[in-house]
Amino acid sequence: MFFDTNVVFAAFATHGLCADLFAHVLPEHELLVGETVIRELRSKLRVKLKLAKNAIDEIEALLRDQTVVKTQAEHLQLGISDPDDEWIVAEAMAGEADALVTGNAVLQKVGKRAPLPIASPRGLWDDRGKRTLSSSLVTSHGRWRSSDI
Repeated sequence: MFFDTNVVFAAFATHGLCADLFAHVLPEHELLVGETVIRELRSKLRVKLKLAKNAIDEIEALLRDQTVVKTQAEHLQLGISDPDDEWIVAEAMAGEADALVTGNAVLQKVGKRAPLPIASPRGLWDDRGKRTLSSSLVTSHGRWRSSDI
C-alpha cells in the first residue's frame, strides 16, 4: 500500500480514520512511502502542526523503516494539475504498490487512467474485513473496480 501525503499527515495529526488505517496496515501489509511524500510531510508537520524538528525527525525515521521509493526520473504525465501528485503516482508505480491510498479527489478522479488502483481511506477501511486489502482491489481480470471500495 502506498499512502499519499495527506493520508500520512492525517495519521499523525488526528485520532481518526487515517490513524486507524495506518495502524492496521503497518503490521499486516507492506507500506510504501515515497520521497515526495516524506518531503511534503516534513513541511506540513512543521508549518501546519508546528511540530519540533526532533518530532518530525522521529516520524520520518518511522516512515524510513518502511519501504522508501526514490523520486523517479520521469512521471507518468497523467495530466494531474498538481505536479507533486504526478510524482506521487510515479513513486507508487515504481514501488509496485497494490494501491495508492488518497483522500485527494483529483487523484481519485484519475482512477481508470492511472496504472494502479486508487482507493480512498474510507473505502479501504470499509473493505478491510471482507478480504485481504490488496485482493479486494483487483477484479478477476487484474483491474481494480471503483465499486470495490
